Amino acid sequence: GDANTTLRLSLCCHDNALSLPVPPTGVSVLVLPAVSQPPIGILLFVRTPAAPVLWSGPVLGRVAEQVGLENRGQIGQLEGHYLLCASKPRLGATAWADKWAHSGDLLAAHPHVLWHSKDIVLSRSKRAMTFNDPRYPNQWHLHNKQRKGMDINVTGLWERNITGTGVTVVVVDDGVEHTLQDIQPNYSPEGSYDLNSNDPDPMPHPDAHSDNHHGTRCAGEIAAVPNNSFCAVGVAYGSKVAGIRVLDGPLTDSMEAVAFNKHYQVNDVYSCSWGPDDDGHTVDGPHPLGKAALQHGVIAGRRGFGSIFVVASGNGRQYNDNCNYDGYANSIYTITIGAVDEEGQMPFYAEECASMLAVTFSSGSKELRSIVTSDWSMQQGTGCTDGHTGTSAAAPLAAGMVALMLQVRPCLTWRDVQHIIIFTATKYDNSTDWRANGAGFHHSHKHGFGLLNAWRMVNAAKVWDSVPFLLSYQSPVLKGDVTILTYPDILTRTWNVTTQDLSQSGMQTLEHVSVTMTIIHPCRGNVEITLVCPSGMTSLIGARRALDRDTSGYQEWTFSTVRCWGEKALGEYKLLITPTPKMCAATGTLTQWKLTLYGSSLTYRQVKERQRLVEEAMSGRYLDSNFSLPCPPGLDVPPETLTPFSSNNLKFLLLLGCFAFFWSLYYTLEVGLAHLDLQELRRRERDRGPDWVSVEDGDEEEGEEEQQQEDRDSGIVLDFEAKAPAATAERAAT
Repeated sequence: GDANTTLRLSLCCHDNALSLPVPPTGVSVLVLPAVSQPPIGILLFVRTPAAPVLWSGPVLGRVAEQVGLENRGQIGQLEGHYLLCASKPRLGATAWADKWAHSGDLLAAHPHVLWHSKDIVLSRSKRAMTFNDPRYPNQWHLHNKQRKGMDINVTGLWERNITGTGVTVVVVDDGVEHTLQDIQPNYSPEGSYDLNSNDPDPMPHPDAHSDNHHGTRCAGEIAAVPNNSFCAVGVAYGSKVAGIRVLDGPLTDSMEAVAFNKHYQVNDVYSCSWGPDDDGHTVDGPHPLGKAALQHGVIAGRRGFGSIFVVASGNGRQYNDNCNYDGYANSIYTITIGAVDEEGQMPFYAEECASMLAVTFSSGSKELRSIVTSDWSMQQGTGCTDGHTGTSAAAPLAAGMVALMLQVRPCLTWRDVQHIIIFTATKYDNSTDWRANGAGFHHSHKHGFGLLNAWRMVNAAKVWDSVPFLLSYQSPVLKGDVTILTYPDILTRTWNVTTQDLSQSGMQTLEHVSVTMTIIHPCRGNVEITLVCPSGMTSLIGARRALDRDTSGYQEWTFSTVRCWGEKALGEYKLLITPTPKMCAATGTLTQWKLTLYGSSLTYRQVKERQRLVEEAMSGRYLDSNFSLPCPPGLDVPPETLTPFSSNNLKFLLLLGCFAFFWSLYYTLEVGLAHLDLQELRRRERDRGPDWVSVEDGDEEEGEEEQQQEDRDSGIVLDFEAKAPAATAERAAT
């Protein structure tokens, strides 16, 4: 080149930077990360107005050779910026310092180098979520650093400010200590109530066994406040949490019905970590009013989009219990959630069933960690615990994840939420009984459709179009006493659903499939009941239970399954009743049964297309953009009818009324007695007549003062001034 062409050079090594003042006409320099070995430099050529063409490669090579470095070419797309590095073997620290100082001197004196500098290692950190809550590092279910991937995958949503804002989750339980530091800022009094005491405050009451901390722990899992230097963080820490106290006392069907619909235009998600006894022989569920309330909730709750009911599958596995014998888990209106431990395995306590939708994390064996969450501060409670366990801990996590979904898409219906869970749950434990159904969904009796994944659920919700209306088909009640023989005989009943059967409703694909039956058997736990859908997908809807020797059988009990979700509804359904040889060898009778199908007009092809669209959304690109599907406004539901007075208020008014009555009675008696005393005093005055008026004036005044003092002592005040003229007249007459 010529003398008017100049260079800009930057060197980098692990020593102090070499630098020269940048001329006013200098070009900005991009500093790249340093390479560990060998130390490198950056040589930058700058084109001056007099030199329209950059130097060629050989010229650069000569300059690099003069300073003892190697030309590595242009830096990215920055014209005139070049990288030089040392190619000789590693030298000692002193030798490197001498070498770079020498190279820097040469470059500084070089006529064509405008500027040079050393590259340095920059300190940069990822913008990850951090909280000052002391127990947050122990919340492995939120961010598991020991076992990568074994958490609910929620932190990426928090980074995008998806925290459940605008959603209220109500914990139906034994109360919520809403004054707790971790709960109070997110507490919703508008969605709360105490059905045990019949007042608006769901504060738990201390009990003999110190067990009434359950609801507070569940509430903390959902919405514990972050960055308050106290305990832990909730899954949906931007949501509101309410409490309905109903489990601290006798629970009736009517109370349960009230709880399921309480403040259902305020509360979006109902978290219910309870159910019938997990003892291996109980068959129970919601009674008629409770069933009606669940149905009413999904119809009218949340402005017609439907209340979301999340229930725990149960903790009775050690008794061979099964959640198909739990009517809450069997209901089509609920989301049944099971548990897995930190390793993704089914814990010793967790029940399995064909109606389970999915699982999420909770406690496991003693060697594995439990759930860290808020706790009550009563009865030696500290406000924080690392020992929340069972499916009771799993259901609130699922409720919190649903709250995250509702933030990005508030108009999701109760069935949309079920669909999204099924479409996004992930298969993990390959050792369990996974089986793909006719629609391509994998289901296990132990894990449902798989592990809940908050990231997948929210991304799917962002692009989700509401599913068509719920459709149903019910077969006639198939009566006829059919004998259930002993092992190895299998009783088989079939029912064929034809095109004509489905034409009236227009149902194409399945969601829930239910079988309602009456069985008479002296040992009902001896029978195993299996339903086979037209695709061949089998569901164990009635598992054997060794402890269930109840002689009452099943009286119109409804078993349900979700294992045929998305399959075609058309075809033959089989009911298989199998006795077991290891229990009582007795026969029974199938008195009647009926088949009920629930589904929609979605075609099989549309189901597969939705699966494809959901997977395409998993990158997060819709969350990072302004993409938004329109949301309908919902129904104009009449406001909830509120009772003006609670029982506690009525008790207070009754006590106040009694107090007023007795006070009035006392006052009346006192006034009446005082009036009698006054009349008696006047009678005495008349009887004493001349003796009283003949006294001298001085004695008269003294007598009057004595009489006034007596009257004061008796509580009577006489108007002597008014009587004075009459007394004077009497004296004058005398």
